[in-house]
Amino acid sequence: MAEPRPRLLVLAPLRVEAMALFPPVPDPAVSAVVRRLGMGLAKARQSSQRLAPEVKRASAIAIAGLGGGIAPDLEPGDVVVADRLVDSEGNEVARLASAPLLSAELCRAGIRARTGTVASSDHIVTGQERKRLGDLGAVAVDMESTVAVATVAPEGRACAVVRAISDTAEAELFSPAGLVGVCKALRSLHASRPALARWAAAAGKREVFLAEPRSFCAGVERAIVTVERAIERYGAPVYVRRQIVHNAHVVSDLEAAGAIFVEELEEVPDGARVVFSAHGVGTAVHEEAGRRGMFAIDATCPLVSKVHTEARRFAAAGRQVLLVGHEGHDEVEGTLGTVPGTVLVSTPADVHTLDLDRTAPTAVVTQTTLATDEVRGVIDALESSFSDIARPSASDICYASQNRQEAVRALAPSCDLVLVVGSANSSNSNRLAEVARRCGTEAHLVEDRSEIQLSWLAGKRRVGLTAGASAPEKLVSEIVECLSGLGPTEVTSRAGANEHVNFPLPPEVR
Repeated sequence: MAEPRPRLLVLAPLRVEAMALFPPVPDPAVSAVVRRLGMGLAKARQSSQRLAPEVKRASAIAIAGLGGGIAPDLEPGDVVVADRLVDSEGNEVARLASAPLLSAELCRAGIRARTGTVASSDHIVTGQERKRLGDLGAVAVDMESTVAVATVAPEGRACAVVRAISDTAEAELFSPAGLVGVCKALRSLHASRPALARWAAAAGKREVFLAEPRSFCAGVERAIVTVERAIERYGAPVYVRRQIVHNAHVVSDLEAAGAIFVEELEEVPDGARVVFSAHGVGTAVHEEAGRRGMFAIDATCPLVSKVHTEARRFAAAGRQVLLVGHEGHDEVEGTLGTVPGTVLVSTPADVHTLDLDRTAPTAVVTQTTLATDEVRGVIDALESSFSDIARPSASDICYASQNRQEAVRALAPSCDLVLVVGSANSSNSNRLAEVARRCGTEAHLVEDRSEIQLSWLAGKRRVGLTAGASAPEKLVSEIVECLSGLGPTEVTSRAGANEHVNFPLPPEVR
């Protein structure tokens, strides 16, 4: 039996706001109605009680209308999606967990939107009262949302508060500038309807399956702690060549602590402290650092160092060395720079174009963050093409990549959708999404919750969630919280391999 269309109930205080929101949802997949609440807390409470029958039939409820801006960076026409509601004294009334998803959807539609605390007052707020509410943490103010949400939003129901800013401290409501602001705000309300439709379509009951293991591996933790300890021990700034690990959130946090990230050593002053990233560097980088008197701390993952050692050993034995990996990746550049003459191979098709002696002694090493399925095809092609080819005694694919891939491989077939948390330049994170797709499951790589498109969630009742080895666990928790704001959510962990690996820190920071 087909699942019924999601029903969106939009509650707007005044007729002009209701008209801006009509037709409520230009989406045939969503059934929607707009109802008036009336202006002010008392009328909103009465209307919410009167609308109880419609509330019961709704799968998603949005309180939408105009609001006053409190945060100084808000301008008329901006939209605030409340992630927290407080009364006029700052007492918390409700938290609305799906707000970041809706706010991001509005931004993708070209609307200046943000999340934040919305306060409700029983009168129009002006002057010093705006500042008082701002001191309580509010970024915007309205006159209905707290009582409306408390009355119409049973626990587990998807609920949103959307306020288009009509007036600010610089453009009070009943001034000429305020009237212009009202027009801008009404246009923003009207433009928000498609995003509200997608939010409503994504609402509903779902199961979330967490893959285990996920997030940081031992090599990533070692690299991050190395930078933190270097700053703590030697003071800021500490320079870091390339991203210490491929994750924008990690880099941002370390920059705030005093790290300066550079692409090449030419950007680092002579004699400065510099950390080499977890992906490893070539011999020339080490030599330049020494020549210029730099205090270098090598945070290369020990498993990457293992590949460097293997490549050197094979080359010293007189074998031509092949590296399976992705061109341009930091780890690949580091390995190529460790053994001059190493040849990169990315796909089985590349094997047939190699201008090498197929009978000469040859050896192959591998980038550590590839997918095992991906590597297997290239290795098979090499072994069928070269008569004397050697491989390391143990796989170069790191334990963390293998474990996370196996966890996704076990999880994906039972899911409608798999979300992988990780940066776009993270090789191991990209491989996790590819593994899920090879299982026949829709999968998307997202930096964080802001990149989740609501259309992906429509009709998806079983969602798998994992994170690459360089992605912080807190990003996973934030996504789980957002999904729980779309309706009743059951979260289950799918246990996989246990990881008990620890790598010692570089001697300079022990």
